[in-house]
Amino acid sequence: MKKEKRKKGESLLLKKVHTYEVLGREKKKLEELCQEYIDFLSNVKTERESVEFTLEVLKSNGYQEMGYPKGYFVYKNKFLAFWQAGKHPVTEGLRIIASHIDTPRLDLKLHPLYEDTSMAFFKTHYYGGIKKYHWVAIPLALHGVVVKKDGTKVKIVLGEKEGEPVLTICDLLPHLARKVQSTKKLSEAIVGEKLCLLAGGTPEKNKDNKEDVFKKRVLSLLNEAYGIREEDFTCAELFAVPAGRAREVGIDRAFIGGYGQDDRINAFLSLKASLEVCEPAYTNLIIFMDREEIGSEGNTAAKSRILEKLIYFLLEKESVDTNPVNFFKVMENAKALSADVTAGIDPNYIEVHDKLNDARMGYGIAVSRYTGHGGKYMASEAHVEFLAWLLGEWDKEKVLYQVCSMGKVDEGGGGTVAKYLAVYGMDVVDVGPPLLSMHSPFEVAHKGDIYMTYKAFKVFLKA
Repeated sequence: MKKEKRKKGESLLLKKVHTYEVLGREKKKLEELCQEYIDFLSNVKTERESVEFTLEVLKSNGYQEMGYPKGYFVYKNKFLAFWQAGKHPVTEGLRIIASHIDTPRLDLKLHPLYEDTSMAFFKTHYYGGIKKYHWVAIPLALHGVVVKKDGTKVKIVLGEKEGEPVLTICDLLPHLARKVQSTKKLSEAIVGEKLCLLAGGTPEKNKDNKEDVFKKRVLSLLNEAYGIREEDFTCAELFAVPAGRAREVGIDRAFIGGYGQDDRINAFLSLKASLEVCEPAYTNLIIFMDREEIGSEGNTAAKSRILEKLIYFLLEKESVDTNPVNFFKVMENAKALSADVTAGIDPNYIEVHDKLNDARMGYGIAVSRYTGHGGKYMASEAHVEFLAWLLGEWDKEKVLYQVCSMGKVDEGGGGTVAKYLAVYGMDVVDVGPPLLSMHSPFEVAHKGDIYMTYKAFKVFLKA
């Protein structure tokens, strides 16, 4: 085997470079991108809102519903795919970026509203992996839709505008918490059934009926503002999410903090990158999926077969027989990025991190060759041939990246949608920016990683 000769003075060691060491003139573009991202993160807090925002952008850029060569497809208002045809036929492969647009939150229960001790509350059920203590004693907004029996759809966003009231979950004062909370495990101190939103404290004026007057007052105000009744909650998707805007974090403004960065950060960046790629060599397919945070179950998630419909559609548009042979030819030649975040090293909790292998904040897009937990259980693992090709393409365009894992072997792990794409035979690897405080109401990303992820997506879609 022929050995590569090392250039004089070239180190054999892997050198880790911080993004701000190499940005140069790109810093201005980084700041412009991040300011746009802050606006997106501040206004888009649910799956439906993610789809609505993206559709508006796509339409303004000439994409048409089930159009070709540029088109989009929406399913149940929570799954979105859009594409741009390439110079090569689809049977020679696609460039796919898949991310998820659901985020841990609190869902209102089917019959949420009740009153107790002259106060009205909403009962909730948490969605996805949360630390329950994160969600108490913070301002919360209500986002979602109510669908009435006549088919009328009512959109609700309450608690985001200046002067609007917010909701909150009250915590127990430390003076009374010694036995109820302080002596318990952290996971048991806040009980899920007690994550109830404070919704009102004013009685409805009614001389004849003194029952449920605080509950009735809340219902009267909701009916006045949105035309809904108590029975409408059973056909509603109403989520309690952190109220307020995303913010720059740090005296030097190096970070962005806000709710829902896992994984809407990758949805936003893949949208931005795709719009800047003209006449790609291979057809670009960007997919936003739902329900990843609860195992990708349901017909708007990665486990559904809705992706197959899109592939057959693309075959049909290129006048290729829509048969299983051609379908799998497309899939086997496809290259995909499962765009999801990973854990950034937090030096305050270094005991769970592997400093040699985990992602560092500010060192570029994180590439997770494998996921899973324990003995790589339930893992998706990229083939090294594909990984070498991808990293080579990024090297050419000076994209900073870090190949990493997530935490020490026995400390846990995680999964993404990659394994549901891999079942079709395509090459796929997990990539995305590292986060601090992941799955909290205020996740933190580094601006340098955001920019390098955007740049990496753009290079991939053009390759």
